[in-house]
Amino acid sequence: MTEYQRPESILVVIYAATGEVLRLRRCKPLDFWQSVTGSLQWDETPLQAAQREVREETGLSAVAGLADSGIVNRYPIHPAWRDRFAPEVQENTEYVFSLRLPATTAIRLDPAEHLEYRWLPREEAAGLSSSHTDREAILKLVPEKLSA
Repeated sequence: MTEYQRPESILVVIYAATGEVLRLRRCKPLDFWQSVTGSLQWDETPLQAAQREVREETGLSAVAGLADSGIVNRYPIHPAWRDRFAPEVQENTEYVFSLRLPATTAIRLDPAEHLEYRWLPREEAAGLSSSHTDREAILKLVPEKLSA
């Protein structure tokens, strides 16, 4: 079954102590804005996948400060990614994490995956989210008022 992706993924909401939330715009589908996301490899835990995906998608280290929110979402697989999964697999399980940084920072994107990034205020970041689980995670995990 290793020719298909594992139907489990992570979502990592990255935000700064100043309140801005990191948004990444995917190459495909166009104008799909999200937090750090990615499928678990067959031999890794959700925490290991979250650390790996943060490093791959942003260039940041998430060894310290990565927090497991305890939120687990289950949803139908988006049509844009349907062919990555075994034909009988219809749903994905998503484990949600957060990473609070002291301040916004420059991000190193993988140009094969993302076109641009933005640091946006909490409400604006949630409004730009292309997925309802991402939007809900931002609103739940990023405090309305932060103090540095």
